Amino acid sequence: MRDADNIRSVERLAIDRMGFIFYPRSQRYVGNTDIEAISSCRKNKVGVFVNASTDEMLSVAQRYRLDSVQLHGDETPAVCRELTAQGYTVIKAFSIATADDLKRTADYETAAAYFLFDTKCEGYGGSGRRFDWSVLANYQGDTPFLLSGGITPDTADDILQFSHPQFAGIDLNSGFETAPGVKNLDALAEFTKKIRAFDKS
Repeated sequence: MRDADNIRSVERLAIDRMGFIFYPRSQRYVGNTDIEAISSCRKNKVGVFVNASTDEMLSVAQRYRLDSVQLHGDETPAVCRELTAQGYTVIKAFSIATADDLKRTADYETAAAYFLFDTKCEGYGGSGRRFDWSVLANYQGDTPFLLSGGITPDTADDILQFSHPQFAGIDLNSGFETAPGVKNLDALAEFTKKIRAFDKS
């Protein structure tokens, strides 16, 4: 998210968290987004970083009043623990293609509040493609995870059929955009309504 009006509109939807990318190489980088538009957001504000220094992340988190940090690089368990000790909810992302990719999570147990499983691709960030979710049957960790990668308005039924004891939520990004960093409000509203209705059933 980086458009002030779009941020305020999405804030009114039935979402739990809102992400802001602080990785300059991303086409969704917050750039010159008004700090107040982000800091005043009443949702849980997630700052997304890639291999930034701990000092930089803490500085950004304080400036934008972030609640959580999502780490998409090669950040160590020690970095995750340090950010946690500073009061931030840490979400550590892992790129997944096969069951072997899940082995890296073992070192991060107790270091992060959540894992995020995304599709493996070159470089950092998402590919907009979906990985084989059946691979996650091999995940036996105790840390809850968020599902990411290739989720679109058409995948709601697949998500509602997906089951895992540590499955805690979904990450909605490029599949719900009208442009990089700008969300399609109608698509988000319809999708979240369908998911929330299932939660209550």
